[in-house]
Amino acid sequence: MAVITISTEWQVFDYYNGVLKGKLASLCPGVPVIDNASSLNPFNIQKAAFVIRNTFDHYPEGSVHIICVQSEYSNSSPHIIVRSKGHYFIGADNGIFHLILNSEPEEIYEISTSENKEFNNEIAVFAEAAASIIKNDNINITGSKKKEVKQMVPFRATIEKDSISGSIIYTDTYGNAISNITRDIFGRVFRDKKFNIAIRTNTNIIDHISQSYNSESVGELLAVFNSLGLLEIGINGTDASELLSLNTGDIVRVATPGNNKKPGMLF
Repeated sequence: MAVITISTEWQVFDYYNGVLKGKLASLCPGVPVIDNASSLNPFNIQKAAFVIRNTFDHYPEGSVHIICVQSEYSNSSPHIIVRSKGHYFIGADNGIFHLILNSEPEEIYEISTSENKEFNNEIAVFAEAAASIIKNDNINITGSKKKEVKQMVPFRATIEKDSISGSIIYTDTYGNAISNITRDIFGRVFRDKKFNIAIRTNTNIIDHISQSYNSESVGELLAVFNSLGLLEIGINGTDASELLSLNTGDIVRVATPGNNKKPGMLF
């Protein structure tokens, strides 16, 4: 059974949550409405796209995903519906769909709204669009067809001889820093080779991949490949991002050893 998911910048106490869920309950009663993610960083399209990209395909095919992240209507970012990979997505055409899908969608429609578009109520627009899709399993009744979505370039790791340069793309609730270095890329460059992983500076060095957080001592700086197959930096038992002042965009570099620096206990 298809569901409707909601991913927003809103805090749990914001009244917008109740308005959107109330409209959905009235327009399509009985259809499950699920909070996929809330309290996403306001206006942070890259981070929101990371969350949605790694969650949407766990829902049943035919599900509708409402995205309220920097979603106010403008002429440069109109409200659209996208069909791709067996799912539907509703939001503003601000680059987020390109980051989520990393491919051209099967269909794109700009949502038909009132003549005075500058005063569109995005909550009502998105709820009505989602209900139309759920009831009709079709998106072409909602507006005019578009050829493409706005593109936004994702952060990508780069490969050089015996080194990979990546960056932190997401920090989770525990303060673990997730990079854009994949297990596949790492294996291609460093299979059967020694390496050092440096985070931000050469003073934060890791020389091996851990099996899990608990395989290291409490307080140990470590690197693991997480369930998404991405290189993740953390400290067993504490918040690595706070302790090391890590932020999205900080450099993560993997290279063959160039000195005798060793990873040390942080406390």
